[in-house]
Amino acid sequence: MAGKIKLNNADKQKFAFKDISRKENVRPKRRFFLIVCEGEKTEPNYFESLKDNLPRGVLDVCDVKIIGTGNNTKSLVKKAKQLRVDIEKDTYRRIDKLWVVFDKDSFTPDSFNSAIQECLNKRDIACAWTNEAFELWFLLHFHYFNTGISRRQYQKKIEENFQSKGLLNYTYQKNSTEMYKILNQYGSLKNAIANAKNLEKLYAGQSDFANQNPCTMVHKLVEELLKLEEK
Repeated sequence: MAGKIKLNNADKQKFAFKDISRKENVRPKRRFFLIVCEGEKTEPNYFESLKDNLPRGVLDVCDVKIIGTGNNTKSLVKKAKQLRVDIEKDTYRRIDKLWVVFDKDSFTPDSFNSAIQECLNKRDIACAWTNEAFELWFLLHFHYFNTGISRRQYQKKIEENFQSKGLLNYTYQKNSTEMYKILNQYGSLKNAIANAKNLEKLYAGQSDFANQNPCTMVHKLVEELLKLEEK
């Protein structure tokens, strides 16, 4: 039997250096996020703008695909899961996290609760729901608000807040591609997250999501995307 080869210190350092270099040259696997929205324009436009404002390095290591479906009720969750299957087949890549974004105002109470519960029962799917309408998230950029109102009323209050900040002729455009930009210019994303968390605390431990009005979980998706900067 051949004797065991012994390495001197110089050889040990050489092989250690090569091993470190090899590890450093390995590119990390790109993470893949899929965001499926109930709305075809408002929510996708907002998240596309948020994605575009992430540091360039983030999008080098993460793919974020955003789709607006126009589906509502529980069919949205079913559609989102099918989209994940289709995309994974087409791209030969696994989607690491699926997010579904929807509002209460297009759902019956039972359908709304069922859609949320279906997401809660899955580890690899999450939902950024809002009761009553996605515009609540926009309003929270200006101040805390805990009164349940309609989508139209939210739009009016958003207009009033922008006008009070100096946009005197501002009129809310539902499908605007500029909403993320102007909200961060005249409002505060940090405050929106804090205000949404305070609303969430009002309903801690409750499972009848249809009666949690107003409330939103959009901040959870936003925070997950923003934390990609740190990684």
